[in-house]
Amino acid sequence: MANTYTAGEILKKQKVLGSFEYSPKPSIRGYTGEILRIDISEPSFRIIPVTEKMKEVFTGGKGFDLWMMWQEVTSETKWDSPENAICIAAGPLGGTTSFSGAGKSIVTTISPTTGSVVDSNVGGHFGPLLKFSGFDCLVVTGKSEVDVIVFIDGINGIVQVIESPLLSVNSHLAAEELAEMYSDNDDDKRLISTVSAGAGAEHAWIGCLNFSWWDWRRRTMRLKQAGRGGTGTVFRNKGLKALVVKAPQTRPAWTISQQDSGEVSND
Repeated sequence: MANTYTAGEILKKQKVLGSFEYSPKPSIRGYTGEILRIDISEPSFRIIPVTEKMKEVFTGGKGFDLWMMWQEVTSETKWDSPENAICIAAGPLGGTTSFSGAGKSIVTTISPTTGSVVDSNVGGHFGPLLKFSGFDCLVVTGKSEVDVIVFIDGINGIVQVIESPLLSVNSHLAAEELAEMYSDNDDDKRLISTVSAGAGAEHAWIGCLNFSWWDWRRRTMRLKQAGRGGTGTVFRNKGLKALVVKAPQTRPAWTISQQDSGEVSND
């Protein structure tokens, strides 16, 4: 059933459970030098520095994810343990528009299907926009007793864990609702990406994660899937409805007329 609530009604019922201010670092030679760690149980927030050794040995993307997973879990950690982490990272070329596939992200977690660490490659814009907002990697751990979203505002330098009872669970609806809630207009939606799982992930061990991106031609949010290993099942088990990132203006707004003329707006 479709959600009958408007973006304004959803926002009105939200409750901020925890907030953290930071100063977004620019990406220099592919790295911002900072990792964001959030424990949604408390909630608590921490910035972890990226060392030169991490860059040399692990590079980024999958390497950073696996390194951060190693810091969070033990030999006793199960897929549904609070300390099981969901790690999302883009590599040093993440968001480099001249390279095909540079919008990719990697997700790692302990899989419900195997009981071991799994990684899943996914498109969408979350990884690059996370980097543009100041972070090379995101680590989410803990569990929430209520359904929450994590909002990373890279424009104002604020991270929030928010109870959101009226937001849709299913990704095709949640992506549209969140884009409407946190944008000023349609062109602003290109700066927003979300991660969500959907209700199906609550009833299966192979739930996937859906990463959104704004399709300026169709004027709608579209989804790419991290489909391996049940990452979405872990996501919903933690009480997460969505991760949301809003980045500073780093890309031009395109329109059909500009595409036809070969011109790009820098608005």
